Amino acid sequence: MTIQANDPTHPHALTRAQTLYLWLTAVNVTALVLANILGVKLFSFETGWTVLGWQGKIEHTVGMLPFPITFLITDLLTEYFGRKAARQTTYVAFAMAVFAFILISVGRKIPILEGIPGTANQQAFENIFGSATLMYIASLIAFLLGSLLDIFVFTIFKRMTGGKMVWLRATGSTIISQMFDSLLVTWLFFYGFPKLLNQDSATLDFVIRTAFTGYILKFVIAILLTPAIYLGRWAIARAFNLRPVPASEA
Repeated sequence: MTIQANDPTHPHALTRAQTLYLWLTAVNVTALVLANILGVKLFSFETGWTVLGWQGKIEHTVGMLPFPITFLITDLLTEYFGRKAARQTTYVAFAMAVFAFILISVGRKIPILEGIPGTANQQAFENIFGSATLMYIASLIAFLLGSLLDIFVFTIFKRMTGGKMVWLRATGSTIISQMFDSLLVTWLFFYGFPKLLNQDSATLDFVIRTAFTGYILKFVIAILLTPAIYLGRWAIARAFNLRPVPASEA
């Protein structure tokens, strides 16, 4: 009788913990790659709020919406596998996003066959994949450093509270790391890269205001995702019968 690889008796079958780690890593990679692809679309809506003179108009890229998912997954990875495993997933996601960027760049250089119904012409292809190269690079740098900061803060909070107050380490680490992410990606794209390339750059005041409006939305999403960490813990305990890494070993 042939034993299939998904049979638990198979010598190379994945354990429950390995299966969970694989799924969480896959979701993290997918969210990051999609965030960078969706980043070419902008959205705008009025909140009706006025905060410190800011009129409550939120303008940002659609690509920022999947990013909170990466921080949620990072928190779950840190919670159940520790900071080293969470960092490993961050490095894998970063590497796959770079790999996707390389393939897209190669695809842009290949001569296009136009005139076929249902396919894109070169201009449309460039509008989607070629118009935001610097933003893509800035987003990747911000993701890598922001995720590592998220893991660090999450671990510190977990140790300080002895593994209690899940909401504090989950929401607190995300709020802090996403503030850093917003400031870094905005500074790189509108100020850092233009200065490096000897191009006209935005003012630092513009950078701060733009980062702030983007962070407001990320902040709201982070708060709304707080119950998701509890739901994730419940689902993992029920489906995989796993317990979080003790605070002393975090």
